[in-house]
Amino acid sequence: MATAQVRANHRYAPSNAMAVPLSTSLNSLPPLFLRLRGNRGGFLQSKRIGMERSLGFGGKRGREYGVVVASSSNVAAPDLWDSWKPQKSSSAPSLSDILWPSAGAFAAMAIMGKMDQVLAAKGISITIAPLGAVCAVLFASPSSPAARKYNMFMAQIGCAAIGVAAFTIFGPGWLARSAALAAAIAFMIYTGSTHPPAASLPILFIDGVKLHHLSFWYAFFPGAAGCIILSLLQEVVCYLKDNVKF
Repeated sequence: MATAQVRANHRYAPSNAMAVPLSTSLNSLPPLFLRLRGNRGGFLQSKRIGMERSLGFGGKRGREYGVVVASSSNVAAPDLWDSWKPQKSSSAPSLSDILWPSAGAFAAMAIMGKMDQVLAAKGISITIAPLGAVCAVLFASPSSPAARKYNMFMAQIGCAAIGVAAFTIFGPGWLARSAALAAAIAFMIYTGSTHPPAASLPILFIDGVKLHHLSFWYAFFPGAAGCIILSLLQEVVCYLKDNVKF
């Protein structure tokens, strides 16, 4: 036979308990329990009223109070779609928070574009796609762990070297890409230098024929070298965001 443990709501209840009216807690018993032989329903009704009166819940005013029923099945389940919704913020971003990071990204690509014109005679370029992701990290979320200088340079140098090593061992193809990406992620986790843009450097080297002649110099150029420029621009962007408001 099922039993219900009730406690008055003025006492402390366990963390997984919820307050419900006494009538609700008793009426929620299994139907089979309520439909036993004969007039069991009337017997339970009288027992319920007697329990209400004994706990001080009798009368119209007393019925307004509830009791705490220990239950673990009524805990709300997490929303599976919560990560698909935009993150709630206390206030909308200001014009300065939008303008200066965007201006910093424009300046970064303009500067490296000019450097490409100088380096074109040597057949190299400093502008690579992962640096666009680095701009988003440094300018849009400068306080995030991925924007820390240790994370950025450790991951950029390490992941680029892993890409060169994988290409040297396995040659071009899916095996080199798979092994390099797995090793790059393991490297960032082990060294505590998680920096998502750096994970693309091994694949970029393996598939980029124009980069193969750099060999292990690829660990420092263009990724790490470009990050030096972006780090300097980040300081300017952060200063403007803090001191020049719109």
